[in-house]
Amino acid sequence: MFKFMMLFHHPDNIEAFENRYNDLLGLVERMPHIRRRQVISVFGSPAGKSPYYRILEVYYDDRQSMEASLLSKQGQEAGGEIAKFPAGSFEMIFADVYEEAGGRTPQSQG
Repeated sequence: MFKFMMLFHHPDNIEAFENRYNDLLGLVERMPHIRRRQVISVFGSPAGKSPYYRILEVYYDDRQSMEASLLSKQGQEAGGEIAKFPAGSFEMIFADVYEEAGGRTPQSQG
């Protein structure tokens, strides 16, 4: 499984961010080949305040599906919306995800 992650830093203007983010999310939801998506609202870290405000993770079956989705018309529209966020206010990451069957490690017998 592959995923595309968008990590958003704390915005200066929460209301403007939320409006722009909701516009982006609406476009992302139209992209083809998406297996699932997760919206993560960050509230902190073990060290205190996190540098991130929100994380959007978009999952695909494989790298080819992810690339096709991002290059699709809908993916290009979403990319245009991402470009409306202030420079330096977000990061984008591609990741190869490994999950065990069931998403958890079986308990040992002992």
